[in-house]
Amino acid sequence: MTPIERQFLAYLDEMEVITIILPETYHNGQASAFHLTSLLQKIPLKIKKKTRNGLYMKYTCCLSEEISFHNTYWVVDEHGRKTDLQFGAVIRTARFDEMFYYDGDDLGVCFEETQTQFKLWAPIAAQVELKLYSPNGSLYEVYQMKREAKGIWTVLICQNLEYSRYIFRVNVNQKWHEAIDPYAIAVTPNGEMGVIVNGKKTRRPKPKLPPFTHPVDAIIYETHIRDFTIHPNSGVLHKGRYIGAAELNTIGKNGQLTGLSYLKELGITHIEFLPLHDFAGVDERKPRGEYNWGYNPVHFNVPDGSYATDPADPYSRIVELKHLVEQIHHMGLRVIMDVVYNHVYIREQSSFEKIVPGYYFRHNELGFPSNGTGVGNDLASERKMVQKFILDSIRFWVEEYHIDGFRFDLMGILDVDTMNAIQALCEQLSKGILLLGEGWNLHTPLPEGQKASLMNQAQIPGIAQFNDFFRDTIKGSTFQLDEKGYAFGNEHYLENSREAMAGSVGTFKKEIALFKEPTQTVNYVECHDNHTMWDKLLTCFPSEKESILRKYHLLATCMVLLAQGIPFLHSGQEFFRTKYGVGNSYRSPDSINQLNWDRKDKYIENVQYIKGIIEIRKTFACFRMKTTEEISCHMLAIPLPSPLLGYKYHNPSDSFDELRLLINPTLEKHEVQIPHDEWIIFADEKSASISQNRKLIQPEIIVEP
Repeated sequence: MTPIERQFLAYLDEMEVITIILPETYHNGQASAFHLTSLLQKIPLKIKKKTRNGLYMKYTCCLSEEISFHNTYWVVDEHGRKTDLQFGAVIRTARFDEMFYYDGDDLGVCFEETQTQFKLWAPIAAQVELKLYSPNGSLYEVYQMKREAKGIWTVLICQNLEYSRYIFRVNVNQKWHEAIDPYAIAVTPNGEMGVIVNGKKTRRPKPKLPPFTHPVDAIIYETHIRDFTIHPNSGVLHKGRYIGAAELNTIGKNGQLTGLSYLKELGITHIEFLPLHDFAGVDERKPRGEYNWGYNPVHFNVPDGSYATDPADPYSRIVELKHLVEQIHHMGLRVIMDVVYNHVYIREQSSFEKIVPGYYFRHNELGFPSNGTGVGNDLASERKMVQKFILDSIRFWVEEYHIDGFRFDLMGILDVDTMNAIQALCEQLSKGILLLGEGWNLHTPLPEGQKASLMNQAQIPGIAQFNDFFRDTIKGSTFQLDEKGYAFGNEHYLENSREAMAGSVGTFKKEIALFKEPTQTVNYVECHDNHTMWDKLLTCFPSEKESILRKYHLLATCMVLLAQGIPFLHSGQEFFRTKYGVGNSYRSPDSINQLNWDRKDKYIENVQYIKGIIEIRKTFACFRMKTTEEISCHMLAIPLPSPLLGYKYHNPSDSFDELRLLINPTLEKHEVQIPHDEWIIFADEKSASISQNRKLIQPEIIVEP
């Protein structure tokens, strides 16, 4: 029976419940009896409920015995008409999850030179086939796969299949679908087929890195592979490529460092790349023709081919990304990967939906896919095999690519248990893996208490979250472009700023505490999303002199770097990055998104100042306190006239008894009294450096605008 021959529909919605839908055009939607048949069974169905729904009659029927997922069943009515029993909402039940959870580590392809094993989890499939293609794409064989326990389908082929292409054909609910292996680690251009590769060829040891013992020691610098090098004056040969981002000692038009060597000199510790896993939106064969940030995930375990020198060579993207990570490690820096485990590009076209329809995605109370992500689908991380996929993927990136941290896009879609499982896995795999995410509370059917969101941060204490309270307090509302924050002179944000600088842990104002510990806050004022801070300043102060705008900008960035918690910089923030007023540049051209290295030369004094502040943060542990208790004991607020902000830190190092931080967001000078003693000034209105030795002896200091 083909789908178009169905005169009515029947779904297994729970293990003992079948829902039957009769249209009005079919015997006026009326029936008094149904039974279930297969080759081996004939089971009467008991009608428990009958409901009219528009032009349909809905029958809720009970099964008297459990059926097998291995067999094909038919629902027959009193008139002798029949339809196939489709697997409906049953796949989203806890019993289904328990019945078909598979804990093996061999899903996908296990390659050896003499044989290759294929395994696919497809518990409701009636048949599964492997379509195997030669390296040039001509089909040469179709293999029937064998069903095993826990919904696993497998086939072993005793040949050397390196470079061969493959795809699965899955028969579910009387429909055949072609699907790419969700566990694929290599693909053809634009991800049209999986490719079998020899992973041993690309493996390399991880270089030894400087110690990294605590999250607050991190200084994160966010960038995008293409943005980082595509500018004409980046000095990079392979612009927009993995290997271009890996080039060392590149210089701009004025002979100053750019690229990776510049980041090492700047002093950051972690480079965070926007999504690297395979995404839609850019034709890998013609990558310069389109642009995308990468939040359209297609293949979660494959590097995107648009950044490879030869996307047609399945090894190119793998080897070149591994080379980039290795180069970053050789520089003593670490890599954070932005991952998008909250949705897929198009649900209906995803391998997840083709292989096990309805399982991988969250559905609302009406049975429709939920849309908390705003892109048409939410991954159901709370289901056992979805969580397993995410954990397997994290393990893959750590073990194969030596990734040092993960930034979880729209983490509020994911569940608390999954995020804690990720943290436990990462601690097992490697010490010092940094985990952070966007904990926005999104409208998805997951119960509020289970969301990995900001309001549940106490349940995921080992995972840092982007602090939008800090962001909007310091620079003003992200979404009201003309609203000014504390660093732009708005004294109404003074109290919030005092708390934000102390890690948002309730040190000075318990009622606005967001976090229990400073390790949980990622402090930032700018990222790839929304307008750059420079563009916001141009809106806030349309008639102000540029020299004043630069000072506002510098103050906000310094507050990020000197606040308790984990500082986060957007690439180019240190030289006033602009996107020319574009607030959502996810597919804007390179002219908008590129990192303009000429601005680094133009604003080199600001760059040097930020470099000095980074040096100060790294030198004085008082700016990197590890616990709320430590902050409470050693960071005290100095009473100053509004809107000045001041702190004194006890025992900042072995060399000093006390360190003070004074912040003036106004356009006027202010005189501040200090204890009569000899003080060394490390940062003032002109420069910042740990080697600065300007001394102050008088009992007052002038804090410049």
